[in-house]
Amino acid sequence: MTERAPLLIIAAGGTGGHMFPAQALAEVMLRRGWRVRLSTDARGARYVGGFPHSVDIEQVASATFARGGVLNKLLAPLHIAGGILGASLRMMREKPDAVVGFGGYPTIPALAAAFLLRRPRMVHEQNGVLGRVNRTFAKRVDVVACGTWPTDVPEGVEAVHVGNPVRAAVLERAGAPFIPPGDYPMSLLVIGGSQGARILSDVVPGAVAALPETVLRNLRVSHQAREEDMDRVAKFYADAGIDADVQPFFRDVPRRMSEAQLVISRAGASSIADISVIGRPAILIPYAAAAADHQSANARGLVEAGGAIRIPESKLDSASLSAQIAAVLGDAQGAGMMAQAALSQGLPDAPQRLADMVEELVRKGQDR
Repeated sequence: MTERAPLLIIAAGGTGGHMFPAQALAEVMLRRGWRVRLSTDARGARYVGGFPHSVDIEQVASATFARGGVLNKLLAPLHIAGGILGASLRMMREKPDAVVGFGGYPTIPALAAAFLLRRPRMVHEQNGVLGRVNRTFAKRVDVVACGTWPTDVPEGVEAVHVGNPVRAAVLERAGAPFIPPGDYPMSLLVIGGSQGARILSDVVPGAVAALPETVLRNLRVSHQAREEDMDRVAKFYADAGIDADVQPFFRDVPRRMSEAQLVISRAGASSIADISVIGRPAILIPYAAAAADHQSANARGLVEAGGAIRIPESKLDSASLSAQIAAVLGDAQGAGMMAQAALSQGLPDAPQRLADMVEELVRKGQDR
């Protein structure tokens, strides 16, 4: 009888920040001959289109104490308990070789079941501060893998820096030659995380319109905006005579980023990983309301290396942003140095390093 391939369960919450590194690990593990199952919720299901078709997708009912009304918060423990029971029953049948959580409430059932059944388990934290769910499980898993370093972890927790895995589409553009800004067509990419950012839609168009004509005449903008902001942003650019492509979600961010002379972005962990692996100058605006200000922690390494300019949200306005854009796009040598500095922070082998950790975790479990 043919021996079955080992099974990895990946659990990830419903944002691109959790789903993209989960996808990167799935791609590597499949190439290594593993079977892979993804456990996510309805929000996460929006991002599964990029996962390899051989990944088994399991959609679980998600419950959170952070959203919804009083009734939702009262019922959340029941939903979570039901999810844990269902995951435990499946895990007892299938006996997965390893379980990896990437954060978010939809990871609770799989990680809790793995803890109860003593399956090899770990979490990967993308940000410089552990998220709520990963912090809860940090002492209940075998190891915590960190994407940003240093990462704030509870005392007594073993943390290993592996970097933030990026998808194969990003790796294909890793270290793509940078064309410095000049008197020829240039590209500006504006991304506010996987779900857009209203403040970027409020501030960036005016900042671009205020650029010197010598820069503006050569500039094409790719701007990711929330659906509710898309029409007004597109109209502003059109009325100002600016060549702009405005969409709620770019499925080809790696291509657009590799072609860009400058990226304006939130400081989400996945966005910073993409910027670093491809190697592009960036202006980062950390999300002020992020838990424990983790986006500022995410940005620190790239900024200190000289690859990015950080503007606190409280100090962001069109005039100051326009001056920073003009400074980067008006200095070919400086922009090239920023691109190299960003590239120096990239860890393109993060998916392989994380996959190695998974396999080592399994070996240790077998040796017990």
